Amino acid sequence: MRIRIGHEMTIEVPQDTPLITLTTPEEARHRDFVFPEDARTIPSVPVQSYVDRFGNICRRMVAPAGIFTIFSDITLNDPGTWDESDVNAAEWPVEALPPEVLGYLTASRYVEVDLVSNEAWQLFGHVAPGWNRVQHIVDHVHGSMVFDYKLASQFRTAASARQDGVAVCRDFAHLALAYLRALNIPARYVNGYVGDIGVPAAAAPMDFAAWIEVFLGGRWWTFDPRNNQRRIGRVVVARGLDAADVPLINTFGNHTLTGFRVWCHAVDDFGNELDGMLFA
Repeated sequence: MRIRIGHEMTIEVPQDTPLITLTTPEEARHRDFVFPEDARTIPSVPVQSYVDRFGNICRRMVAPAGIFTIFSDITLNDPGTWDESDVNAAEWPVEALPPEVLGYLTASRYVEVDLVSNEAWQLFGHVAPGWNRVQHIVDHVHGSMVFDYKLASQFRTAASARQDGVAVCRDFAHLALAYLRALNIPARYVNGYVGDIGVPAAAAPMDFAAWIEVFLGGRWWTFDPRNNQRRIGRVVVARGLDAADVPLINTFGNHTLTGFRVWCHAVDDFGNELDGMLFA
């Protein structure tokens, strides 16, 4: 199957302002592009790309004073399969974990492992280790907060989301990460595209999504605390310890967001949008 993804973000800056974006899919998906990415800015400015410490593709540029738009449109091939799962995937003891995943056991800006550690062991310490315990944690997080896009806050952390009882996708991800890391299960934050393919269409406007990846049985697996279901056509953009590592746009100066649009849907060979439920 083919999926069309993209975004259009418009900001207003009072002066020439350097910025960095993390919005293009991970390098592994570039081989799936049907056509080269249509990436441009309005007005057009020079753009440099580099890879950060997590392997994410970053783009740096300088937005001229005034209105500035960042646009991307991509059509890519996708296997059309649901997120993989393995109920037999096991937790590994800390001493057996590869060095490269140990960093995903630590606290971070939005994931206060120390503040939820006692609660994590009280709630989940009795659950048998492995896939079932991870799913138990995700189920708990999914059911413990109410999604409310209007109450999104860049200052809300895992601990405060738990107290507030309201969340957007990043908050669901942060709380799940905190519980998992408290139980010595490596887990990382993921940002990307998730369309309504194979599921009923959401009433809310399309947006970038946040979910998590958990290290079990020697590899990373996808879990989605916000939706709490396997999905078709998930496209990873960036990974990190938490949302602070993968901002869609990071400006080095004041800016005001004046326009934001995201799309992610199945298309036919001619680019026509298809009903996502056809792929259920």
